[in-house]
Amino acid sequence: MFTLENVTKVFETKEGSITAADHVNLEIADGEIFGIIGFSGAGKSTLVRCLNLLERPNEGHIWFKDIDLTTASQKQLREARRSIGMIFQQFNLLSQRNVIDNICYPLEISGVDKKSAKEKARELLRIVDLQDKEHAYPSQLSGGQKQRVAIARALATDPKVLLCDEATSALDPLTTRNILDLLKNINREMGVTIVIITHEMRVVEQICDRVAVMSDGIVEESGTVREIFTNPRSETARKLVMPERTSDVRTPTRDYIRIVFDGQSSYEPVLSQLILATHMELNILGAGTEDIGGSAYGQLLIEKPADEEKVGIIKDILKQKNVVCEIVEIKEQ
Repeated sequence: MFTLENVTKVFETKEGSITAADHVNLEIADGEIFGIIGFSGAGKSTLVRCLNLLERPNEGHIWFKDIDLTTASQKQLREARRSIGMIFQQFNLLSQRNVIDNICYPLEISGVDKKSAKEKARELLRIVDLQDKEHAYPSQLSGGQKQRVAIARALATDPKVLLCDEATSALDPLTTRNILDLLKNINREMGVTIVIITHEMRVVEQICDRVAVMSDGIVEESGTVREIFTNPRSETARKLVMPERTSDVRTPTRDYIRIVFDGQSSYEPVLSQLILATHMELNILGAGTEDIGGSAYGQLLIEKPADEEKVGIIKDILKQKNVVCEIVEIKEQ
């Protein structure tokens, strides 16, 4: 669907040049849900705006299907943009229009007659489960309802792709889950490719097939969500998947072993077997479980023993049981 080749975007400011995207290379497949994740200032929002050329890259090429958007004519670019819908964190609804008229707005711009536009809008209201809010105004809606209207409006022109820029950041956890479930249904039932920009690993874990991790304009790593969760290679990815983001688990301050469980290995009494094999107490530093693509995954952090022989025994036992583990050494500040 999208192929990015060495995409670079530089902003000139009074303080100097800021590279928001630095020679980014990515492939986003037709029909998948692709996540771009990173902390604030990583460049992910700039990158997603490059996908439909709301931001034009300084260097590189962006292929949408078989069209290079960076060299396309204005006519080709307009036609491509009709296939690319976008939703935002702040909803961007027109306050003076009611719900159905907000959804009709892009259809009006495209020259669709009023009757057909209303029929299409009502069909979309059914999809987002807001049939009873047809005549309500944005000020009368909750945050989740506003985002559902924004999604319906983005789907009005039958896009092939939906770009979601921090689309759930302003929502509470339960509403976020409901919106993500809606997006999954749209992807599955309508075949719409979805690109999600987020700083929350839980969003990626719930909905995405693959993910790219960004920091300082650079894509540090990419892969399936399972690959990133079980074996984060970059420091950014490690910070995103570690349980430090939960209130009940603190970031370890000493060297530790991270053990990752999937649905099968979680039934094994791994910890007790490690204790019996090493004849020592193992200090648990943290633990957590995640739902990734409908499967249960968990991670357990134990303090790394000072005895390297016992560390080797632990690694051998886990390898025999096909349990992923990694040694994490805490660098002194």
